Amino acid sequence: MTEFTMTIGGEPIAAPATFAVLNPSTGAPAGHAPDCSTAQLDQAVAAADAAFQSWSRLPDEELRRYCEAVTAKIGAHAEELAVLVTREQGKPLNGLGSRFEMGGAGAWASFTAGLSLPMKVLQDSNEGRVELHRRPLGVVGSITPWNFPVMIAVWHILPALRTGNTVVIKPSPYTPLATLRLVQLMNEVLPPGVVNSISAGDGETNIGAAMAAHPGIRKIVFTGSCATGKRVMMSAAETMKRLTLEMGGNDAAIVLPDVDAKAIAEGLFWGGFINNGQTCAAMKRLYVHDAVFDDVCQELAAFARTIPVGDGMDEGSILGPVQNRMQFDKVAGLVAGAKGRGAVLLGGEPGEGLFFPPTIIADLPEDDPLVQEEQFGPALPVIRFSDEEAALRAANDSPNGLGGSVWSRDVEKARALGMRMQCGSLWINKHGAIQPNAPFGGVKSSGLGVEFGEEGLQEYTDIQVVFS
Repeated sequence: MTEFTMTIGGEPIAAPATFAVLNPSTGAPAGHAPDCSTAQLDQAVAAADAAFQSWSRLPDEELRRYCEAVTAKIGAHAEELAVLVTREQGKPLNGLGSRFEMGGAGAWASFTAGLSLPMKVLQDSNEGRVELHRRPLGVVGSITPWNFPVMIAVWHILPALRTGNTVVIKPSPYTPLATLRLVQLMNEVLPPGVVNSISAGDGETNIGAAMAAHPGIRKIVFTGSCATGKRVMMSAAETMKRLTLEMGGNDAAIVLPDVDAKAIAEGLFWGGFINNGQTCAAMKRLYVHDAVFDDVCQELAAFARTIPVGDGMDEGSILGPVQNRMQFDKVAGLVAGAKGRGAVLLGGEPGEGLFFPPTIIADLPEDDPLVQEEQFGPALPVIRFSDEEAALRAANDSPNGLGGSVWSRDVEKARALGMRMQCGSLWINKHGAIQPNAPFGGVKSSGLGVEFGEEGLQEYTDIQVVFS
């Protein structure tokens, strides 16, 4: 069985203990990860801080070249990392699975490498010159989730590097292996200490909380649940850390009565079931107008029946298992409660191990927990409406506001309705599509700050204004 190491100061580092990382398709160990001590966290922060002293002074062009070298490493090892992701996360190699994730990781790394935040001249006159400079923060602490372990690590690390910061990253205990390997690869082309990795299980020592409170970390970038994000924010307050928090969503989609049900079925399915529904910006609530409700339900279920579900290492699988037992039990509980209140169009019964079939439940009332809570799994409630204003109010009646979508042949009407949705990203006739040049973030309890593009890059810097 493979044992993985952390990387601190450019060196492979073991821990006093290890923990097993399970393959959710089989239940067998995919590998063993180090269980970091608080002393090793301090060591990683110290290494990152020491590296920052020289890294932060590198010319912008040199930082860009380093980021390009990291991008090339990711591309050269894409298949190796994809296999690791499949073994620990469960998503299939094919479809919108781990190879798709690695393609996204490479695209984001490449685009971010090419970004820049040049000095801006605010004034240059007889009264003097005023310049706005962007300065790196220092050590960035990255805490990543289990749904996209490599791609989200890239989202966190590359902007930090591009702006002259150094990094300590802690992946989820469910999926640490690919991230540990990713950081090893990065260290083949980066100076020691610029990117450091640690990992920790779910034991008594809460390394994530220690990172959020650590006085040597200037910024925390976190992707995960709202509850954990709020705890990170509280822990970070004492040291006035900068924060980027991308947290949960309960995204709503509104389908208007002029749609072609068959034409949108595939888009609706992948909007809700990409990565088995284990995606923050996946469609979690589907509101369909009464005039097309039956047709949309029929076509959506028919398309869902064509999707093979199985072991992620099987080249024929398109969807895999739920990643972990805790999430499986949550999905199963929400579905069990909803079955008596709506019509099960597809699925509904747990499979073996952590396999749960794509499940669609129609005509659920608005107060059902499957509608009100973020299920983060392969179960989609479909809610009937006849009044567009009522559907809009229901869509907005959530503490979350990550994404939303409107589906209609009349694009302008869809845009007008959608721009009244309380969400950070709005899609028309699609759901969940993100790209590296467009800022991504949530409103309300779905997050703080944005990622991607120039706006996301700015979040890794302080402003310094120079008067002369």
